[in-house]
Amino acid sequence: MLLEGVKVGFALTGSFCTFAKVFAEIEKLVGEGADVYPIISESVDKTDTRYGSAIEWKNRLRVITGKDIISTIAAAEPIGPKGHLDILVVAPCTGNTLAKLANAINDTPVTMAVKAHLRNQKPVVLAVSTNDALGNNAKNLGVLLNAKNIYFVPFEQDDPEKKVNSLVAKMDLLIPTIQEALKGKQIQPILR
Repeated sequence: MLLEGVKVGFALTGSFCTFAKVFAEIEKLVGEGADVYPIISESVDKTDTRYGSAIEWKNRLRVITGKDIISTIAAAEPIGPKGHLDILVVAPCTGNTLAKLANAINDTPVTMAVKAHLRNQKPVVLAVSTNDALGNNAKNLGVLLNAKNIYFVPFEQDDPEKKVNSLVAKMDLLIPTIQEALKGKQIQPILR
């Protein structure tokens, strides 16, 4: 098993169109021996979409991980003082979350989890999924690409003809990205 005993915080934000791929990767993490602690944003906690209801996604997350979900800022804050996670993943990482992380805004369970985890000098992996990564959010992407202890799942334009500013992480590269981040290395190439 590639991640036997590794404690992975797994935070989901509201890029619901990527959830099917993200949940497949959570299942793979558990299958590789990772101990996965689920964290969700408020939009994931409360929003029903054409991709599924909030309750369905939360129930599935509980079944896969076998753990209660962290869904409040207060519940995410102890991640720092307890220091029990080895790595924290944000997948999908929306443009909104990307911007908040780049500008040290801490007002969601996910941004609190990242802030709390980074205080321990441990790796955070971001799997970007946003329609404006190459537009207004490009500056935030640049800030985080250069930030200490932040690593990215390799990404690509998902539709360069119709959505020229959109980037999406190659979710199938999540586990190799985690393995490298645990060694303090960014998987390459980052642009696919």
